[in-house]
Amino acid sequence: MEGIKHKIMIFSLLLITSITVSAQSFKLPDYSSFKLANGLTIYLMEQHDVPVISVSAILPAGAIYDYDRSGVASLTATALKHGTKNFTKEKIDEELDFIGANVDTYASKEFSGLSSKFAAKDRDKVLVIIKELLLNPAFDAAEFEKEKSRLLVQLEQQKESPRSVIGPYFDTLLYGNHAYGNVINGNKATVGKLTVNDLKDFYKTNYKPNGAAITVVGDFVSSDMKVALSKLFSGWEKSVVEKENPASNSIKVPTENKVLLVNKGDAKETTFYIGSAGISRNNPDYVAIEVVNTLFGGRFTSMLNDELRVNSGLTYGANSRFNALKNGGSFVISTFTAVKTTEAAIDKALEVLNKLHSNGLDEKSLSSAKNYVKGQFPPRYETTGQLSSLLSQMFWYNFDKSFIDNFEKNVDGLDLAKANQIIAKYFPKDKLQFVLVGKSEDIKKIAEKYGKVSEVQIDDDIKKRN
Repeated sequence: MEGIKHKIMIFSLLLITSITVSAQSFKLPDYSSFKLANGLTIYLMEQHDVPVISVSAILPAGAIYDYDRSGVASLTATALKHGTKNFTKEKIDEELDFIGANVDTYASKEFSGLSSKFAAKDRDKVLVIIKELLLNPAFDAAEFEKEKSRLLVQLEQQKESPRSVIGPYFDTLLYGNHAYGNVINGNKATVGKLTVNDLKDFYKTNYKPNGAAITVVGDFVSSDMKVALSKLFSGWEKSVVEKENPASNSIKVPTENKVLLVNKGDAKETTFYIGSAGISRNNPDYVAIEVVNTLFGGRFTSMLNDELRVNSGLTYGANSRFNALKNGGSFVISTFTAVKTTEAAIDKALEVLNKLHSNGLDEKSLSSAKNYVKGQFPPRYETTGQLSSLLSQMFWYNFDKSFIDNFEKNVDGLDLAKANQIIAKYFPKDKLQFVLVGKSEDIKKIAEKYGKVSEVQIDDDIKKRN
């Protein structure tokens, strides 16, 4: 038995060592970039291990540009696949299905995008479809009405799941009238008023090559791909007017504790967020913050999960995260608990946060977090899809390959003094914002303990708040 234990111990040490070595030697593969005359930036990275190609496109056309037409960015992104000038929806679906390729479109808070993966041999066929979707969408009226109806049903159904809506509620509380408070999918009132012409107008204004990027990773020759992409996308008409970024306005920092109570009359649990303002994605302390948050609430064996799940049994899981955007972001602690343990769970989460500030970290826990972060790093960027997405993120958030190449070095360079400075600077301890989704008559008195309470009904639309 002792011999077996000894062998297991040696194997474990070898595994840890191999992971660490792998992480420390990880570098971003070589890539090239060029810009077309219309302003479109293109990134190319050759990866010949597998005969596949992944494409990612990113455009400044997210929900921050919705203004008073909440949901229009999301619907526009979806409608790109409803047919084009030269392909019906049925034809696109048939072509992609036949060759086993996929092309997806989406909208996020700040940007809209397209992602695709296909066999290298089908390159020309799929690139033409991608070009059609981005440059020549038809916005079929009948397909729009069907998609709009589906979205309205989805907006109604998601209110049955507090974890599906609490994020948007928190954003509206934290960001207020700032563009980051926009709800990506919109709400019933605004979506119900949208017409197919609204989508056409949004597309015409926001889907432009200048400010956009296309990244291609996979089995191809860069010189050939450059010629193909230049031919396909040089005719994309650029915007002649400089576009305003509605998210560039300063974000108001919370000045007091606030509580948004979302009443769900049939709730058996209370789902809650606790948080405040966070960081932008290009914050120079981004890596150090990730390491510290890993220990606090970013992994299963975190301080938060240990206290709320393992030691107290108040929840099945608790975590924390920084949601970093281009011009700001948020920090949230999230979990759920039985109605009767609502106060105990909130108090415990606040207790752990206060301990983080009062006790700081020690060398053992910091070393554990650093090893965990390094071990998790390389698997993020193994596939062509992951790499194409990374290049898009590098373009959007304006960070270069040094973030990847120096990641492990920067993790290793985080010492205890710096880690405790990170806690004091970036992890909020007062002026907290709370969102509680649960049965109001059971938890309103509890909510009042944590700050000024405003109450909404979960059946109502999620709207930006003053």
